[in-house]
Amino acid sequence: MRERTTPTGTRARPGSPARWSGATAGKTILLRLLWQAPTVLPLAVLCAVTVVGFLVPVDIHLASLLVAVPALTAGLVGPRWTALITALACVAAAALDIRDGLMDSPILPIHLIDLLVVCGLVVLFWRLRDLDFKALVQARSVSDAAQRAVLRPLPRRIGRLRIASVYRSAAAQAQIGGDLYAAERIPGAVRLIIGDVRGKGLPAVDDAAAVLGAFREAAHRDATLPELVASLEGSVGRHLREVGKTDRDSGERFITALVLEIPDDAPVVRMISCGHPPPLRSHRGATTLLRSPHPAPPLGLAGDAEDYRLDSFPLESGDTLLLHTDGLLEARDGTGAFYPAHERFDSLLWTDPDELLQRLVKDLLEHVEGRLEDDVALVALERLREQSEPPAA
Repeated sequence: MRERTTPTGTRARPGSPARWSGATAGKTILLRLLWQAPTVLPLAVLCAVTVVGFLVPVDIHLASLLVAVPALTAGLVGPRWTALITALACVAAAALDIRDGLMDSPILPIHLIDLLVVCGLVVLFWRLRDLDFKALVQARSVSDAAQRAVLRPLPRRIGRLRIASVYRSAAAQAQIGGDLYAAERIPGAVRLIIGDVRGKGLPAVDDAAAVLGAFREAAHRDATLPELVASLEGSVGRHLREVGKTDRDSGERFITALVLEIPDDAPVVRMISCGHPPPLRSHRGATTLLRSPHPAPPLGLAGDAEDYRLDSFPLESGDTLLLHTDGLLEARDGTGAFYPAHERFDSLLWTDPDELLQRLVKDLLEHVEGRLEDDVALVALERLREQSEPPAA
């Protein structure tokens, strides 16, 4: 945990009348104008064309310009308001044409037909957009339900750990993808997994669901971490063989994963890396990369039992551990420079895992200018002190 320093000087009251009457009032007026623009603008054009049409000579016909009135309502206001605006425009067009001496001319009905055709197209466009919007809402609700079922939210407290997690999808409308994480409480310890499925789309979600289901079951069954990872490899292998019956590309699918165990009574974190990026640990302000000296192959590549060798690292009270997928390391800015995760993690200030992830995600999005090319999953955990344990000097 890194504490933030507080300025010692006095601060101006944010709710002072002088400031509110200036910037805040101006913003309020601007927001109101923008909110009313879709309804005010067509009426303003209608009034302007009508007034000018009565002022210019009779040989200048401006009624045809009124076709812009219903066109300006496209996608901005509802069908009823569009029909009302069109009716007013038809009255104004007829009045202008009669004033210009076009009562018996075919021009007058042409102007009225033009207005009605544009009105009909705008109403049709509104209906189609409304159907698309409803379909999008339904799709997003299904996506949210799938995310909650596949990628369950992590508990804020589990064992002696305080945890926060974030999932950011590269797809604008997607809520889930191939990145995964989970945590399970077992007697005397907490087991966690974070992983990244090779590929995108529904196959990646299917693989992620298979890994998470296997982990949630094996975490409570297998006594040691190597046995747990061996069980995951067996489950992933069976899953890929099954999907291989209908998917010819299943042989190229695999999952990088980091499986951890944090006991309650020992200041360590035990870890097995299956080709996954190493976590970052903050210990009393110093950042360390916990790189595994014995990495195993990714899940799905048929690793042997002897490949899963346990690594242990210190994790004392007050230490913070950042788990992440490679979307964090491979994020690029406009010049192609990768996101410096180690340096940023070392320089950020936070008081708890939630604040850490908030600041990290904000900094990441600023680096990539809001455009992520790959999904990013982040899990931050802090080892809490026991009530009887004095704080570190």
